Amino acid sequence: MRFRVVFFGTPEFAVPSLAALVDGPDDVVGVVCQADRPAGRGQKLRSPAVKDLAVARRIPVEQPVKIRNSAFEDLLRAWAPDVIVVAAFGRILPVNILELPRLGCINVHASLLPKYRGAAPIQWAIARGESETGVTIMQMSEGMDEGDILLSRSTPIGETETAGELSERLSHLGAGALCDALTALDRGELKPVPQDDAAATLAPIIAKSDGEIDWTRSADEISRRCRAFSPWPSTFTHLDGKLLKIHRARAMWSSTHRPPGTVIALPAGGDTIDIATGDGVLAIQELQLEGRKRLTAREFAGGGLLIGDRLGREPS
Repeated sequence: MRFRVVFFGTPEFAVPSLAALVDGPDDVVGVVCQADRPAGRGQKLRSPAVKDLAVARRIPVEQPVKIRNSAFEDLLRAWAPDVIVVAAFGRILPVNILELPRLGCINVHASLLPKYRGAAPIQWAIARGESETGVTIMQMSEGMDEGDILLSRSTPIGETETAGELSERLSHLGAGALCDALTALDRGELKPVPQDDAAATLAPIIAKSDGEIDWTRSADEISRRCRAFSPWPSTFTHLDGKLLKIHRARAMWSSTHRPPGTVIALPAGGDTIDIATGDGVLAIQELQLEGRKRLTAREFAGGGLLIGDRLGREPS
């Protein structure tokens, strides 16, 4: 055994890191994740992905309602970790927990810090047009993602890659980087590097309203947001008062003098529904009207959509 590790993590992104720890030379003595939550149409309780793996591997799991209390701190002390590893846990750790392990707490963060500190680095990196991102293994401090950088790994962002697809790739990149960092830590080879606060950017939590399309934006920005907010909250607009989700779209630089949100072309010989934007044309490839199934543009176009129709909320 190399280190006694307690792992804090909740969603699917954290699973490869936990799996790598369990399969490696360290002893994972406990897992902490958020509570089971209702999911799906039936709103049945569903356990976090990290909990499912921990239970399958027979690792003790704790799902505290509050982490700022003495009972939870006593539990952590009983587990006696050398290091706490955090990957997408979803809560800010208080100082008493950060200082509890002898080697502190390290975090698997899905950006190249100091860029995109915060809750949604993957989504905002795509939405803001980055061509590259990566993962950072960071020594945690009191500030939000402000700790020293221990190790980082970069990767290009694919031109059509969605946040869901990129998250999966980064989860495995992060697991590998975590293992490398722990090996270097064991050998005394890690050299913490302070972050340049002047170069920091923020990645705030995503709200459902972020997915609503503002047709006065450029086609390029709207298409990036379609990728950034897939699978959640998705990008959406309105058609005759009904919610219309845009699942896949690409930007075209055709010029148009039609008002933003106007349907300017339907799939006759093509495969897209073309919409005027504030700059350029958004070519919609897949979409879904409220209460209907997901369709290609060609399948959808026969459903009453006409050239000249306007997408978006009706004026109140």
